Amino acid sequence: MAPAPAEPGGMDGYLGLRDVLVDLDLGAARGGGDGGTGGGGGFTVCFWLYLSGSAGPSSVILHQITAGGDNKLPFLALSEGNKLLLLPLLRLHKEAPGTSSYPWTDTTNISDANECPLEKWIHIGCEVTENVMRLHIDGDLVADAHLCSIPSEPANQDDAYQICLVGNSDKVEGYVYNIQVLSMLGTVHEQYTENPPSKLSIEYSCCDGIEVGDDGIWCIVGGKASCRRNFIMEVVLTNAFGEPVNKDTQIVASLVYADNGAVVEKSRDDAEPPLLIAFEGLEYPAKSRPLPILRGRALFKLKISQLSSKCDNKLFHIYFSTLHAQKYPFLEASSKPVCCISRGRPNRPMGPRKRTSSATVGEIQSVNNHQGFGRDGKVNACSQSHDLVCLHPSKFLKVEVDGIETHKMVPQSEQDRKMVLETPSVTRTDSTASDSDSIDGGSSWSGSDRDEVETFSDAMVFRYCLEGTCERSTFLKDAASSINVDDLIALANQVSLYSGCSHHRNQIIISKQLLEEGADTWSIISKNKERALWSSAVPEIVAKFMDISRSANRGLSEQDLEVLRGIAGCVDDLGRGEFDRLWYWLYLVAASLSKDKINNLWARTEPVWIEGFITKVEAENALRSSRELLRKLGTFILRFPTTRSWPHPDAGSLVVTYVGSDNSIHHRLLSLDFSAARAGSLQDLLLQEPELLQLGRQAH
Repeated sequence: MAPAPAEPGGMDGYLGLRDVLVDLDLGAARGGGDGGTGGGGGFTVCFWLYLSGSAGPSSVILHQITAGGDNKLPFLALSEGNKLLLLPLLRLHKEAPGTSSYPWTDTTNISDANECPLEKWIHIGCEVTENVMRLHIDGDLVADAHLCSIPSEPANQDDAYQICLVGNSDKVEGYVYNIQVLSMLGTVHEQYTENPPSKLSIEYSCCDGIEVGDDGIWCIVGGKASCRRNFIMEVVLTNAFGEPVNKDTQIVASLVYADNGAVVEKSRDDAEPPLLIAFEGLEYPAKSRPLPILRGRALFKLKISQLSSKCDNKLFHIYFSTLHAQKYPFLEASSKPVCCISRGRPNRPMGPRKRTSSATVGEIQSVNNHQGFGRDGKVNACSQSHDLVCLHPSKFLKVEVDGIETHKMVPQSEQDRKMVLETPSVTRTDSTASDSDSIDGGSSWSGSDRDEVETFSDAMVFRYCLEGTCERSTFLKDAASSINVDDLIALANQVSLYSGCSHHRNQIIISKQLLEEGADTWSIISKNKERALWSSAVPEIVAKFMDISRSANRGLSEQDLEVLRGIAGCVDDLGRGEFDRLWYWLYLVAASLSKDKINNLWARTEPVWIEGFITKVEAENALRSSRELLRKLGTFILRFPTTRSWPHPDAGSLVVTYVGSDNSIHHRLLSLDFSAARAGSLQDLLLQEPELLQLGRQAH
């Protein structure tokens, strides 16, 4: 008998191969003839299969055993080329394997043409009649065979029609999900799409506060409280089709040794836990604070107190798992190897010192005259800029960093088009290399009141360039409350000089206005209470968005609001911290939309040029004609990255998600030089790119 069907959206229904036991009634296959779906006998065995990386060629996955028999013969196995083999059934087909049939490739079998993937879910469907067997992989028929049936046994032999399928308990580590025996044919594709299993993984593109060495090892600053740094990791729970899974489950993080997977323990009774999690401004042992999955994601803000030098210079992994008593490899995820190091404290104070401001008169006047994002929500004259990298293959050198496509800049002439695309990288120096030679965290970051225009010490500016997004946010929130706009412009100039690029400039200059408008909006929403209902906050959030973005006709849809709720990490109500997470993302998006060229695209809905707020996974699904097939080459959509918030330099930028010439999906950051792009509309500039041929959505 097969187990009961797994509940859709549940976390049950998983079995190790050694626990699989399914009874088959061969009498149901009699009279099936060629196995047509219009009637007659036959049955279907359907299940999801996950094989570990240790599964090797010529391994049996499922055995078949006759009632009262001792011999285990293969039913589903891997060939010498690691291809799936389905073998005929005992007591039903004359071609069934015998005890001396190894290797099974010499007997009648049904084989997939492709190698079986490991450490990945695949769906298996086996249709059986007395004359035909069919093998389906991921809903598609891959092979079939016509067989000769064995005459029926006398009716008084009750066990003549009984066959058991049992999982391999010896050499193959594998798992099945939702195994079912159905008394009808033609339902394999329906079973494939109905209730897929889940898999936990790390979203490396969202990691922050981590330095990556040339050898791929992560370098994280840890140790005592005054030295260790925050770093951010996001885990995603997706189904077998890559879609986010909304399940009532929690994820916990822990620190383990990279060589053996053992949990890192405290060095002594009064020592701090090796891995800490930041929650509402406080630190807790990571094991004591599991996080819920919201919209398929959980965002961890972590710190490491245990140094590698205190553990025989061993490397670590950040290990994530569900809270299930039974551990499954597909519901676990481990980071790349981590080396935890300490950083020293500087000898001199980091307070600001007096200097002549390097801000230009025009910049100061443009912000002071509210050409920035002022109280009226209008756009300023200081647009966000990025290093320019042309999309066209002849204009850039392609390199690979940790398997993520990035590009080196090649000089371009004044006449080149200024609409450019940049690929985000996990290892870009503006955010993720935040701990490289960073300064001790115990020093002050605050500005001070003064009569003259002051700038900041070299050490403070240098630290800002090296820190992660969270630390920059903390610094700007402290500094913006006590300094004026020309000081912020001076700081932006210094950071641009030290970092060699202007990525951070706009985020620094607008920080004071962003924080003030955020505080005012929260005051209206909360009515001076600690928390506010989400339903009561939505009207004010929508109104502020439309005001800042100068969007008269297009507001926020229900889907947009659900994405915002996911960014905030709230359910029915939200507090100030959750509102700030939402605001730091939404404000930059609205500010970008206030620019004329982007605003015109946002307003156009027939066809839709800019999607509403959607995640990376949702964007990729929109470019698929089915779960297996991509749409036409050059099909693209525009979206805002949901993982980039102020003061990340990419916050508020547009991303082009498109089907490339290599028949795979790419994500490129869109950067505009508006002063040079006036000759044509943004949509015309986009369509001039050779890899962007048609919009993904032709109607709203």
